[in-house]
Amino acid sequence: MNITFSELRRIKHELPTGSIKKIAQDLKLDEQTVRNYFGANKFNQGDYTGKHVQPGPNGGIVNLEDDTIFAAAKKILHRAQFAEA
Repeated sequence: MNITFSELRRIKHELPTGSIKKIAQDLKLDEQTVRNYFGANKFNQGDYTGKHVQPGPNGGIVNLEDDTIFAAAKKILHRAQFAEA
């Protein structure tokens, strides 16, 4: 899956408080691994996230090898939208 870095960060910033922890718990991952997926670079504290960034506009294009974390984030955002309605 390809997405701009800016879009990936936008999604991360739209997540409700506690979402990173929830995603990590649900997927049995370290919280830092989830943060790294969304653009952090503390690989000494979390695992490699299988993303590759190609330089370009909007922070470049990010190729996500595995979209499991992305799908979990989108699910949380979807639920949050319906909770607001």
